[in-house]
Amino acid sequence: SGGEGVSDFDFDFPADRRGTGSLKYDRYAGRDVIPLWVADMDFRSPPAVIDALHRRVEHGVFGYTRPSEELTSVVVDYLDRKHGAEIDPSWVVWLPGCVPALSMACASVGEAGSEVITFTPVYPPFLHVHRDSARVCREVPLAVGDDGRYAIDTEALAASVTSKTKVLLFCNPHNPVGRVFTRQETEGLAQFCHDHDLLLCADEIHCDLILDEQRTPHVSALTLSNELRDRTITLLAASKTYNIAGLACAYAVIPNAELRRDFVKAGGKLLPEISPLSFIATAVAYEQGEAWRQELLEYLRESWRIVHTFVREQIPRVKVTPLEATYLAWLDVRELNLPDPHQYFEEHGLGFSRGGDFGDSRFVRMNFGCTHETLRRALERLRAAVDCLH
Repeated sequence: SGGEGVSDFDFDFPADRRGTGSLKYDRYAGRDVIPLWVADMDFRSPPAVIDALHRRVEHGVFGYTRPSEELTSVVVDYLDRKHGAEIDPSWVVWLPGCVPALSMACASVGEAGSEVITFTPVYPPFLHVHRDSARVCREVPLAVGDDGRYAIDTEALAASVTSKTKVLLFCNPHNPVGRVFTRQETEGLAQFCHDHDLLLCADEIHCDLILDEQRTPHVSALTLSNELRDRTITLLAASKTYNIAGLACAYAVIPNAELRRDFVKAGGKLLPEISPLSFIATAVAYEQGEAWRQELLEYLRESWRIVHTFVREQIPRVKVTPLEATYLAWLDVRELNLPDPHQYFEEHGLGFSRGGDFGDSRFVRMNFGCTHETLRRALERLRAAVDCLH
């Protein structure tokens, strides 16, 4: 890859994450298991972010910190520049993460017993956050085409709505199936929510990890018509893209003032303070991280090519779901007829995410946000594990 700063961005550098309290690595401490589960990457964050954190640490005072107007204006500029979304700074609500925001969205409309719809398979918190406010979850399975590509099943969606339904939780780009929903799909869903008086909560945390932004551009809920976006909460963060998830910083964008008030109220006194370091990292990632992000995407495109080529050619009994975004491959292992795929692969040195946690135990999720060397080692193990089943 060409361009300036190539030497700064070494995605093949094997950062040793053992002994750092890493959730991803500590699960398998002392075992020969490659961790390919929780969604963070093994790459160092952009040098500009690391440098800015060093400078802030040098200052030496870490008191309670409020998000500055400058920080919010960075987000406003980024959404306009990157996603064509024009928003007002007052719409931004800063948060310590997207998961509490999902819970707050469920609690901000309706009452105990109200229903929340989500499409499955999906990122596990989508299936649990309703409990925080005694809501009921209605799961609507995504439709799967012959090519393994997922889509919204509009008939199943329409059939699942009752007079008690208040919220629809939408993951776009979708984790774990890797879809980037089209403008037609996103507008159709928003129109459906509008017609049924539902709040649309769109988790767009993976929106800057689209592998081909020309072919499958991100359509943010914030680019919908004023009428449609008036009933939306959009959740975003720099955390997945720039590998700063441990710094715990996200934000919601809520155009409707009344909904925004109810959302903040639903958070109550439960939300922790956001670290001053998190604010700095987010701002610098958005302002100075683009060259790094482009190289990351180039690296991930190659990673994805390695995965789907290897699996197709060497392990035909495993099917790889077509992927448009994220560094998460959704592997269909139905043909192997394993009682517990996750456990089987773990015994063969592969630490995948359990498909059942997402709503489909016939799959596993593989995080390929690692070096190509680690990835190839993992794929060799996958082939060996499947070969044992003959």
